Amino acid sequence: MRRPLSRLSLRARLLLLTTGLLLAGLTLISAVLSDRLERYQIDRLDSQLRSLATIVTRVPASGPPDVEGAAARPDLLDPGLDLFSTAYLVYLDEDGAVAKSVHSPRLDAASLPPSGALRRVPTGGTAVDLRAADGSERWRAVARPTVGWPGTVIAATPRTGADATVARLRTSSLISGSALLALLTAAGWFALGRGLRPLRRIEHTAAAIAGGDLTRRVPGIAPPRTEIGHLAASLNAMLGQLERAFADRAASEDRMRTFLSDVSHELRTPLFGIKGTTDLYRMGALPERADVDEAMRRIGHEAARLTALTEDLLLLARLDESPEGQVDPAPMDLRTLAGDARHDLRALDPSRPVELTGPDGTGLPGPAPVHADEARLRQVVVNLVGNAAAHTPPGTPVRIGVGTVDGRAVLDVEDEGPGMAAEQAAHVFDRFYRTDRSRNHAGGANAGLGLAIARSLARAHGGDVELRTAAGEGARFRLTLPLLDQD
Repeated sequence: MRRPLSRLSLRARLLLLTTGLLLAGLTLISAVLSDRLERYQIDRLDSQLRSLATIVTRVPASGPPDVEGAAARPDLLDPGLDLFSTAYLVYLDEDGAVAKSVHSPRLDAASLPPSGALRRVPTGGTAVDLRAADGSERWRAVARPTVGWPGTVIAATPRTGADATVARLRTSSLISGSALLALLTAAGWFALGRGLRPLRRIEHTAAAIAGGDLTRRVPGIAPPRTEIGHLAASLNAMLGQLERAFADRAASEDRMRTFLSDVSHELRTPLFGIKGTTDLYRMGALPERADVDEAMRRIGHEAARLTALTEDLLLLARLDESPEGQVDPAPMDLRTLAGDARHDLRALDPSRPVELTGPDGTGLPGPAPVHADEARLRQVVVNLVGNAAAHTPPGTPVRIGVGTVDGRAVLDVEDEGPGMAAEQAAHVFDRFYRTDRSRNHAGGANAGLGLAIARSLARAHGGDVELRTAAGEGARFRLTLPLLDQD
């Protein structure tokens, strides 16, 4: 049974369910009404039969009264019997034999209850059902003992009228219930169609998304507090997450392609230099000892560049996989790194003014205690200082600030160089990104990984590296870290 139902639409299944419940409800109501009406009719007959039997038994007599004369006057007998809803009055003697009886002239003798059934009627006034002698109909009978002579009076009447009334009620209930059921079923079909219209719109939206349109959303098809409204909101939230996930995946794939292209280029350049030098040596193009020494120097330089690039890539891979596992933190102060950075810059360019201040250039250097790996943070600061030295003209002033800002330890490296445009600043921390896209960078260094490594190391410590720059206004790189918990 489940399989055919499962093939039906939701609309059809809901309609079948509601129609079945409605049919059960109408059937139950009809059965209850019929039962109550039948009980009422029978109780009314029983009350009238008991009243007549009680009246007859209280009439003083020494034997059964003469009812033959009454039977001879049907114009008086029928109204009298109808007054008490009684069609048959029987007197039984003490042996249970029928002593006298009178019945409505409208009744055939064959349709009366048999005498054997009359003798079994209890004399306590309890009404019982009897069958006619020919089995054509049912009777209701009440018996009472007589007063003044040993006998029994039985008042009986057919149940034809009561049964006909109940049958008419059942017929009317069947006809009106069927019409009502058909009307409500038709109304339910259209109501369910209108109620399920939002689900069809959701279905169309899902089909469009399955076809590749990830920007589609379920429209506002119902109030937010309704079930359909909650469903639409949940679906829109899920669709937004899916769209972002696909966009992130596409961006990740683009970054991976760019990354592989850049890695291939960065590895190819020193490898070509090494291969070219060895080819010259095999061809005998380096006859002098000085030429061989120069070739070996070039090979060593390119090998060192390959080694540095490989180590940077391995460090980034480890930081991506397990950033916390790449640091060995201990209590330290960023002022140590700031002082060393000042000496490094002066060593790189003695003509460059280097100022050591507090954060944002105000005041003296302040304490900046942190719980961090000094060697890794030194690598971060070296990258920031090297970036300032490489991308500003010689002699450009640089400020190194250290202290606390908003409850965090900070170290600033700020220059007064040419700065960067907003588009360049948005990608400056990307791997293999260089503001100067020329592949011929000085000395073969700077593969565009320094700032990416600096930010990854800072984030491994729970901090970050931030950039504030504008074209023609210099650049400020700020390392921020959580302050050391003094407890």
